[in-house]
Parts: sequence; structure tokens; C-alpha cells
Amino acid sequence: MPRGNLRQDIAYDDLREWLAIADGLGELRSVDGANWQEEIGMAAEIVSHDEDAPAVLFDNVPGCAPGFRVLVNVFGGRRMRATLGFPGELTKAELSEALLDFGFAEERSLPVETVTTGPVLENVLTGADVDLSIFPTPQWHEGDGGRYIGTGCYNVSRHPDSGWINLGCYRIMVKGRDTVSYNAAPGKHGRVHHEAWAKRGEKMPVAMVVGGDPLLFLMAGQEVADGVCEYDTVGGLRGRPVRVVPGPVTGLPIPADAEIVLEGWVDPQATVPEGPFGDWTGTYTEAGRVRPLVEVASICHRNDPIILGCPPQRPPDEYSRLCAVMRSAMLKRNLQDAGVPDVGSVWCHEVGGARLLIGVSITQRYPGHARQAGQVAASCLLGAYACKWIVVVDDDIDVSELNQLMWAWLTLADPVRSVDIFKGGWTSPADPTVTPWDRAAGNLTNNRAIVDACRPYHWRDEFPALNVPSPEVARRAKEKFSWLLDGN
Repeated sequence: MPRGNLRQDIAYDDLREWLAIADGLGELRSVDGANWQEEIGMAAEIVSHDEDAPAVLFDNVPGCAPGFRVLVNVFGGRRMRATLGFPGELTKAELSEALLDFGFAEERSLPVETVTTGPVLENVLTGADVDLSIFPTPQWHEGDGGRYIGTGCYNVSRHPDSGWINLGCYRIMVKGRDTVSYNAAPGKHGRVHHEAWAKRGEKMPVAMVVGGDPLLFLMAGQEVADGVCEYDTVGGLRGRPVRVVPGPVTGLPIPADAEIVLEGWVDPQATVPEGPFGDWTGTYTEAGRVRPLVEVASICHRNDPIILGCPPQRPPDEYSRLCAVMRSAMLKRNLQDAGVPDVGSVWCHEVGGARLLIGVSITQRYPGHARQAGQVAASCLLGAYACKWIVVVDDDIDVSELNQLMWAWLTLADPVRSVDIFKGGWTSPADPTVTPWDRAAGNLTNNRAIVDACRPYHWRDEFPALNVPSPEVARRAKEKFSWLLDGN
């Protein structure tokens, strides 16, 4: 579809309207009677790895009230495009480019609309009525250390000094009837807020949205600049403000149409064991990890509430597909804003959890252009966290296609002349290559490689011609002979 004819239309405001869209596309399945101890997690793992698999809604979970449900595998098929408001026939690279064209512009940002009530307040449990066991919280992976009510979730917090409202995705582990822990890595905005409250010696108010609008969850998991509120960004993407109500205990703004929100207080000192948990790197978290204790003071939920599940699996999986689309668009914007010229396409590859492997194509303009693009990608807002490999290629390579990127890497790059090593980058606690002694010391850094897989600038005209059809021949071949791949 020509980009000039594209229109963005995000036709839902909450999870139930999203479910109707997925059902209308034929991409929603229902499962009755699966247990939380094992079966929901088993099913989630199977569908997560298949981009064409449906979303799955689990109901009648043994031990829980009928209507208390779990939804998994939101980001796949045509529904992933609908989630972002674009036509289902767009390729993943076209979807990312469409986001770059339509979204993430500050001038489109819309502040929230505060209302007095909403469906999330249909049931408000406080005091002795707070009981997390009413929900069908799954044990997602067989090696997990417990049940995680929050995987497709985000925290809402307020900075005590500036008042900045942040939304951040941090998994939430059930610790007791009225206690949970959450996992915010060093440097993440939720950790910055907690540290600011702890410096005052005060408990931090927090609201934890564990079921709700997929677009808010999507945006809460992306890197945005300090001081930016993700509610406002989503309002801009949608073209209408997010409706929020003050939380009944904390007063924090919570989505009026959310499914389930836990409100509580984060102790400035108390920590509890967290995990192990099957993380986005495809490995379990280390033994002995501790995270902040949260005292849950209220549970707000709609009638027949839905937990939104997005448990990480060994990538590529559901979350890496979604993040690849979002982060690739945002990383391209970072490169352009940093002054890197002639950036073609950018892709944060699913197999690396949309972080570990980044491909960038450029139209070479001058000597050192490829290294510049790689260095900026390794250090900018979107690339700084947990990246390991940045591969820069010429503009005739589709970096979203892993085989093309690997071919350019293996064929055009020289192991000695083409690789720069960047030491001491910011990495994730989930990075399995962090040594036990560095982890114990809090030294969460990694090394990363910038690979120049472009044709060498100073002798590119003498470089052997590539054995690929020209764009015009490729187009005509597809028009005339694509039927050969239809299975007829």
C-alpha cells in the first residue's frame, strides 16, 4: 500500500473493544477449564512463537470464579496491525515505518482527561477484602519461583519532586494475599521514582495495571525521554485523550476502562526474593535476586475481569514481535534526530528480543558514515540498553529480513577490519553474560560490537557486483510468478 494513502485509525479504547476487533478478524480463541498451575502457561508458550497463532482467552479456571479470565498472545497476525491502527496487509517493516510517519511526535501529544468514575471502579476492594488469590494468576514457566499476575502490565508512579507521571512495564510477582514485588531494573524510570521517594524516607504510591488497553501496555514498555508521560503519547497516537480516574487509595491517575488495577505502597527499604522467572533472553533469572515489597491497599476491577498476559519466552516470541515494530521506528527517529544522514531502514531483531541485534541500512555519503551510524545506534536512547550487535549495511539490504542481514554480515564484513568493540554499555539484569561477580557488585554492563557490513566506501565502485535482481526486475518477477509460492 502506498504510504501516502495510509490512514491511522485506532478503533478501540479498552481491552473489550480490542477483543471484539480480534474476534471479528477470526483471530480469537477461547479455552475453558485450563488450570493456572501449568496449562495456561503451556498454551501461552505454544502460541507465542507463531506469528499467525490466535489470541487466546482462558475462562472457567479451576479454583476461580467464572468470568475471571486471562488473555494471551495479543500481538500477532492482522490484530497486531489493528492494535496500532493500520491495515492488516502491511508487512512488519511497513508497519514500523507507518508508526514513524504517524506517531511519536511531541506536537501530537494529548494530556489525559480526568473523569470521576469508570468501569475499573465497578469493584473496589480495600482493607481485609484485599485478596489476590481471587484471580487466575498463572505459573507461566515450569521453572518460575511463583505466580506472576503482571506480565502484560505496567506501573503508574509519580516523581515526588517534579510530579512527573510515568508508566513502566515491570513484571509483578504475587508474594502473599496482599503483597507483591515488581522488577524495575537500575536506570529505568520506575526505579528512578522509587529511589527519589526512598531518599525522602517515604513509601512510594504505585498503581499496577495488570489488565487493560493493549496500546497503553505497548507504550509503557518503550524507552521514552525523562519527564514524558506515556498517557499523553498514547493520547496523541489515538487522537483522543486517555480517560483516567484518581485511584481510590493513592490518587494516582489510573485508566478508567482498565480491567484490573492494584494500588499500594512501596516500602523504601523492604525487599523480598524475586524469581526465578523465565526472562526475555530465553534464560531464567539468577538465584538470590531481591526486589521491592509492595503492600497492596486496594484492588479495583471490572466485572468479569481479564488479566493481560504477555510472558516472555525464548525469542522470537510475542513480545519481541511487538517490540521490534515499536523500537525499530523509535530507533530510526533517534538516529535521524542525532544527525545521522540517509538512514534507510532499521530493525531490532525479534530473535534478540528486539534488543540484542540491530540492523541499520544507510546510503553511504562519506568515509566513516557506517561507523557513525553504528556508534549512534549503540548509544542513543533506544539502543543504549542491552544491545550487543549493531550491523550496518548498504541500502540494498532489507534489514528486517534476518537472512539478508546475515548474508551481508557474513559476506561483506571482515572480522579484523570491519568490527569495532564498544566496552561498558548499559545492560539488563536478564543478560546471562554478566558474570556472577559483576552481578554481585551491581556492575550491569556488557560489551557490544559494531559491524560495518557495507561495501568499503573507498573502493566501493570496484567491489564485486551483488548477485541479486534489481528492484525493477524483482518487482516484475513477483507480479508474474508469485503464484508459484501459493501452494497451488
